[in-house]
Amino acid sequence: MSFRFGSLALPLLALAACTSTPTPPPAGVTENSAAALPQLTQAEFAEQLSRRTFDYFWETTDTQRCLAPDRWPSNPFSSIAATGFALTAYSIGAERGYVTREQAAERTRDCLEFYWNAPQGPEVSGNTGYKGFFYHFLTNEGGTRRGKTELSTVDTSLLLGGVLFAQSYFDRDTPREAEIRDLAEKIYRRVDWTFVQRENSEIPSGNGGSGKAIAMGWYPDRGENGDFGTHDWVGYNEGMLVYVLAAGSPTHPIDKDAWDTGWAANLEKDWGTYYGYEHLQFEPLFGHQYSHVWVDFRGIQDQFMRGMGIDYFENSRRATLSQRAYGVDNPNDWIGYSADIWGWTASDGPTNAGNGRVVNGKPREFMGYSARGVSAERVVDDGTIVPTAAGGSIPFAPDVTIDALMNMRAAYGKTLYTEYGFKDAFNPSYTFVDVGSPSGTVDPELGWIARDYIGIDQGPILAMMENHRSGLVWRTMRKNPHIRRGLERLGFTGGWLDEGK
Repeated sequence: MSFRFGSLALPLLALAACTSTPTPPPAGVTENSAAALPQLTQAEFAEQLSRRTFDYFWETTDTQRCLAPDRWPSNPFSSIAATGFALTAYSIGAERGYVTREQAAERTRDCLEFYWNAPQGPEVSGNTGYKGFFYHFLTNEGGTRRGKTELSTVDTSLLLGGVLFAQSYFDRDTPREAEIRDLAEKIYRRVDWTFVQRENSEIPSGNGGSGKAIAMGWYPDRGENGDFGTHDWVGYNEGMLVYVLAAGSPTHPIDKDAWDTGWAANLEKDWGTYYGYEHLQFEPLFGHQYSHVWVDFRGIQDQFMRGMGIDYFENSRRATLSQRAYGVDNPNDWIGYSADIWGWTASDGPTNAGNGRVVNGKPREFMGYSARGVSAERVVDDGTIVPTAAGGSIPFAPDVTIDALMNMRAAYGKTLYTEYGFKDAFNPSYTFVDVGSPSGTVDPELGWIARDYIGIDQGPILAMMENHRSGLVWRTMRKNPHIRRGLERLGFTGGWLDEGK
């Protein structure tokens, strides 16, 4: 189910209200508790979190078929998007010395080889993808379409982010690295972006898309020739990367009209103010983060942002700070929210079994996996806090985001922060041990802690921490001609795009 509040008229907080003060741990966590962990400096924490999150991808991704788990340890199937983050992680690990460059190159080459040779076709089963795109979820057994999952344009784009990063990172004159570059090029060139434009479907868009907009997915088992569903990438969301990659294609590109009449068509409607921060509204923070993992939007602008006088990086900074301000205000009176512990995005949740239970004098509703988030347009909040919300925003506002993660670690210790970094989410308000939870553990004082890590939530933590620490992913991707071409075709100018011209 979904749980939404309407738009809220919320007070603008004084800046002093957002100053960070230590948050005491929940009643069940003390220095002598089994949950307590040693204190770390910020630099020590950044390195430990990076290493643990890298280990998640290195140790859990199937090396035979390069299938990164959608979630772990339950591991029901593989996620194409998580695999894109795994490919990104391998090079970060090589740069950090967690593995050798040769080890990372071997793993990367084998991964790209699998996806280049994996079966593609229009049949409803037995294929990994079609028209160069890949299915959202793949089976662990054979690496082919799982169930009725869609051919996903955004999840393919997140995979391609990792593919093109590998292409530009492995730039040495060795046979293996040359093979990586060649395989990456072939995988990217094979994608037919014109296939997923709405003009090729008889089904009208359900969210304002035009004939040029890119559809979110394609289903081979719906209709005689498959079906593109009802929604396109229109309006401000994580789909910006989809259009950049589609425009940059040297073989099957979209034109600028797709951007102008699709993703960017209604940006004025998404512009608003939340807790004093004026920016494009999108409640889950992943919408402000995913495209930024691989594209450095600092100082570059399209037509819309030139008119607003900022860039998309600044827009994401404001979105991050407005979420923190919501945490300070805590208008819905959940337990554990503060300037030090905050963050909402798509994540696991406890369940809806505790619906109607009272927290701080109010009957509540809870959710399982949902796109949580807060904005001027809507609030989707059931008391669940998500570490990747702060972690994926580290470069936008490093002081407050890293502090938030450190406070989560200090407050919840090894119940939340373990061998692979942060479990997916936690809910201090969900203390109903009699109800329990199918997705995690419930403690009468600490609340609910997720059982699983989720790959697409782990990935932004590692990559964006690295972008903050060294700029590695951004610096590397600025060299990729496909990224530059895509941005320029969509009308982006300024900053690093104009350097060297």
